[in-house]
Amino acid sequence: MRVRAASLNYRDQLVAKGQYFGGTVGRDTVPLSDGAGEVTAVGAGVTRVAPGDRVAATFFQPVSGEPGPATLGSPLDGMLAEQVVLHEEGVVALPEAISDRDAACLPCAGVTAWHALFGTGRALRAGETVLVLGTGGVSMFALQFARVAGARVVVTSSSDDKLARLASMGVTDGVNYRRTPDWEEEVLRLTGGRGVDCVVDVGGPGTFARSLRALAHGGRMALIGFLAGMEGDTNPYPLALKAGSLHGIFVGDRAMFEEMNRAIVVNGIRPVVDRVFPFDQAPAAYAHHASGAFVGKVVIAW
Repeated sequence: MRVRAASLNYRDQLVAKGQYFGGTVGRDTVPLSDGAGEVTAVGAGVTRVAPGDRVAATFFQPVSGEPGPATLGSPLDGMLAEQVVLHEEGVVALPEAISDRDAACLPCAGVTAWHALFGTGRALRAGETVLVLGTGGVSMFALQFARVAGARVVVTSSSDDKLARLASMGVTDGVNYRRTPDWEEEVLRLTGGRGVDCVVDVGGPGTFARSLRALAHGGRMALIGFLAGMEGDTNPYPLALKAGSLHGIFVGDRAMFEEMNRAIVVNGIRPVVDRVFPFDQAPAAYAHHASGAFVGKVVIAW
């Protein structure tokens, strides 16, 4: 596969720093889990794709002789390369309407958000309210998917500038958590004391307790990342009082990816891309992503 574009996730920063699950990588490793491009050649017996097909890699890759799949960018070599070799079961065909640059944003962040809203528990319904934490890739996809599903979205951010950018996208309910540390109280106020039907929590232990307090009776919480750190109040008992549900989300499978792509095409969704860097400026792309001064996705294209 000739790679045309790749994108960064928070996970990629942790891998580079040796702070991801498992610690420092044991060998020189090609980074990045998310990428898209064109099939240039296939091995004997391959039937799912053919040379010339446009595809995106799936986050999970089948590995011969292993009990389960492995992930690109660690422990497997990733997508920050001109060409890669992947298993035919580890790619998704791209509709013509999705560009390589946009497709490179989808495998991890897009599928994770889709899984959180539609792939586990009761699927999101029109008229419900979703809370997304922050303005990174997963959160922005969750915002876009929820809005086309007819849901109201409340977004938290540390930056008024970022919230202003979201306002230009039609998001009217934003909470600056630096100015309002008890942001869950503001979320409750915005929802008339009811709370939200779904929380897309990328903060982890550092936001867990506040997210539960913001949840409506019978609501559900999708626990995804740990951007707010590994320390915090993780007592799950308030979930029982609200008859709520908690779902751990670790990206998603190929079927979810394909279902999501159909929804993207039908609704004309374009990923929120903050900046695109050329291949030879990959370190600058990492630095911009690490700064946190972005909304949505940071892309590397060549």
